[in-house]
Amino acid sequence: MAEHEKKEIDEISGTETTGHEWDGIKELNTPLPRWWVWTFYGTIVWAIGYTIAYPAWPLLSDYTRGLLGYSTRLELERELAERDARWKPYLDKIAALDVAEVASDAELGAFARASGAATFRTYCSQCHGSGATGAPGYPNLQDDDWLWGGTYEDILYTVTHGIRDPLDEDTRTSEMPAFGRDEILTPEEIEAVADYVLSLSGRGTGSEEGRQIYLDNCAACHGENGEGMREVGAPRLDDQIWLKVSDRESIIDFIREPRMGVMPAWKTRLDEARLKSVAIYVHDLGGGE
Repeated sequence: MAEHEKKEIDEISGTETTGHEWDGIKELNTPLPRWWVWTFYGTIVWAIGYTIAYPAWPLLSDYTRGLLGYSTRLELERELAERDARWKPYLDKIAALDVAEVASDAELGAFARASGAATFRTYCSQCHGSGATGAPGYPNLQDDDWLWGGTYEDILYTVTHGIRDPLDEDTRTSEMPAFGRDEILTPEEIEAVADYVLSLSGRGTGSEEGRQIYLDNCAACHGENGEGMREVGAPRLDDQIWLKVSDRESIIDFIREPRMGVMPAWKTRLDEARLKSVAIYVHDLGGGE
């Protein structure tokens, strides 16, 4: 057996070297501080104890439960149950009252607005935006332009039953004919009526021909002067608030073949209290009547 090499001690530090040397620089074999070593051992002991006491190891179809039986899921369920118990008196009162009565009650109204804001952020902001300012095809809820009315009751009905929801018999429904696709109007007539529609909001001058085409085909829903008709969800055309179109070409395209949006009926996902709460929140965003 070969004899062990004699340990080399660094002359300056008095520390044993590892035997490695680079460009005349020798590597020292400095031991770790004892406190660090014992801390490291302590973490190992702690980790073993933690995996025994708490859920830790995944199995094929389950996981180790731990001796303490603790579960973050059970903790969350307990906290949610406590929250529901605190909220239940308010939610029961909101469900029992008319939406306008809830809004006028100082305590219930404050609770409903806070609850409605949370509900809006969870279910409505994906389409209407986190600030409820909408997007092309999705209404801005902060103005006072309402297709179906902006009272508490109107908004509650819209939220409850949706718009063109095929699964709700009481959903709000409006249809605009495809004047070009179905050959109701010629391309020239569509252009003329588009120019007239623009003139209703002060954006250009429409012709007498366009006005007559409008009166014959559009006024029954949109009104003679473009004031709209909430009974059928027909938008106003005499302002400059546009839901889906804004320029001449997009108006022509929409008259030729309109695209009708869908809003789901939330009555199957939200209870009565939360439906009223989100209706109150939307109403009070700035444009409620």
